[in-house]
Amino acid sequence: MGMTITEKILARAAGRSHVEPGENIWVNCDVLMTHDVCGPGTIGLFKQHFGPKARVWDPEKVVIIPDHYIFTADPRAHRNIEILREFVREQGIKYYYDPDFLHGDGMPTPYRDPRRTSYKGVCHIALPEEGHTRPGEVLFGTDSHTCTAGAFGEFATGIGNTDAAFVLGTGKLWLKVPPTMRFIFEGELPPWLMAKDLILAVIGEIGCDGATYKAMEFTGEGVFSLNMEERMTLCNMVIEAGGKNGVIEPDQRTLDYVNARNKSGKPYQVVRNDPDARFCYEKVFDVRRLEPLVAMPHSPDNRATVSEVKGLKLDRAYIGSCTGGKITDFRAAARILKGRHVRIDTFIVPATTEVEAQLHTEQIAGKSLYEIFVEAGARIGPASCAACLGGPIDTFGRLNEPLRCISATNRNFPGRMGHKDAQVFLASPLTVAASAVAGCIADPRDYL
Repeated sequence: MGMTITEKILARAAGRSHVEPGENIWVNCDVLMTHDVCGPGTIGLFKQHFGPKARVWDPEKVVIIPDHYIFTADPRAHRNIEILREFVREQGIKYYYDPDFLHGDGMPTPYRDPRRTSYKGVCHIALPEEGHTRPGEVLFGTDSHTCTAGAFGEFATGIGNTDAAFVLGTGKLWLKVPPTMRFIFEGELPPWLMAKDLILAVIGEIGCDGATYKAMEFTGEGVFSLNMEERMTLCNMVIEAGGKNGVIEPDQRTLDYVNARNKSGKPYQVVRNDPDARFCYEKVFDVRRLEPLVAMPHSPDNRATVSEVKGLKLDRAYIGSCTGGKITDFRAAARILKGRHVRIDTFIVPATTEVEAQLHTEQIAGKSLYEIFVEAGARIGPASCAACLGGPIDTFGRLNEPLRCISATNRNFPGRMGHKDAQVFLASPLTVAASAVAGCIADPRDYL
């Protein structure tokens, strides 16, 4: 019997020719990622169970990226960063992204740009930018949105600190093979829709628990017409449906992106579905019939069309995070904000320093994206997770009052962006930008 992409990747990683959904298997890890939120806990558990002088299984397969709390005066957050730095020095971890860190031999980290004072940025975007996402591999990360990397045709999933500590010591993890749900998007994507609308359509259809411990595969003309950043948005939010991982079959666009950024030169193997692969669920969407969508408070599956909630008053707009802080997201927002002025507080937060630099170099009709945003009255923050996870009180864009915020981020649970009584509406960067101009939920079709 044939296997799906996810099953074939896990079979290879387990050293087997075939696996079935529901089987428990030992899987070899290709890359383990952790950051400043979960890294210290993972390191503590590693030392507790493997010994204070234990060595990680492979220092070149561990990637550590401080991103959530790096721009704060909070001393506890600073201590988290110090724990990461101490561990990197001790273990000789090659891939660590922090502008103020030097390895034990006094040399800067490999990908630090000495001309910059900022670091790399949000882990889920930094990973592909720095060549750590490759087809056919297994990527574990101590963050639920690690599933973003499934856009590159790999098995990528979030794990807890205990599992990550075990991987640090052994390079392996015991997991269950998930069955695969397939979502097919037919037709050519209209200019007012983005990948965010597509994934909100899926989550609204199946609910926040509709894909619990299942792989979610995306395919069809509407998917393969998307660039890699938009495909990352699709896979990023499978966790909001309970999914174990998201995945998209690699095509030439995938390979071009990966080959251009695979700095290690590590070979990889492209994996595709067998012709007789079995899916536990299939759903077809015609993208030509979809409208811009909003996830209403306080759940990503609380779906409404923009036309249903148009005119609802807002206090704030936010464009950023792993879901909404890529250069594609800012190009979309700039299409609407150019020559207009926002009516509510609007925050722009690039996901990485690479995206931040592109805001200054990319232009629309002679103006950089940065200039467009500033002239529109938006505030631009440093590359980081910023307000997406709330964070310390001085986090850029954090909701310190019970405001109504429309956001290009991925979660709108109570307290997610700060104040527990705030209302967060999730939408595409196009819809967020239109709403910022209107001061209320607005339809991007009225501004394009």
